[in-house]
Amino acid sequence: MSDQKTVLRDQARRHRTLTDIRDEDIEAATPLFFDAIKPQVGQIIAAYWPKGREFDPTGILERALNENLTCALPKVEVDTKILRFIQWDHKTKLVKGAFGILEPEEGEELQPDIFLVPMLAFDRKGHRLGQGGGYYDATLAQARTQKDITAIGIAYASQAVLFNLPVEDHDQQMDWILTPQGITKT
Repeated sequence: MSDQKTVLRDQARRHRTLTDIRDEDIEAATPLFFDAIKPQVGQIIAAYWPKGREFDPTGILERALNENLTCALPKVEVDTKILRFIQWDHKTKLVKGAFGILEPEEGEELQPDIFLVPMLAFDRKGHRLGQGGGYYDATLAQARTQKDITAIGIAYASQAVLFNLPVEDHDQQMDWILTPQGITKT
């Protein structure tokens, strides 16, 4: 199945590269997120700093900070697939980490309640295709053993596929899918 996923990842990357993301109203995702998820003070929202043409969740992070919610960004650690989440606000210094992705240089480690998860592609059942490193699958699997979390896959609507993505035992299903066109509980 890994070969099939590799082919699908290559196709999804090519599709995202060719997609004119100006056709998608990225800012529309922020009110959709807050209206559906209704995060509460005390909950920790984990997102990521976008790289390349990834869906940009910073609008959600900005509003969360304005509403006195706590935000965190991932930090990749050597020799583990489990991401650490470090508190983030406007004062946090970001540095290039693994894979050239910006991450907090230092800060308080937090245990998120809500995860915004990047996707290369997704299906109607809440399955996602990620970059292939397995970091989010391993992290979500571990987090789900520790407490009740909400995993929200975020992407452009054009990244949806009309077929069921291949799923392996370690793949983590999203609880919600968020695009600028809507949010759906899976």
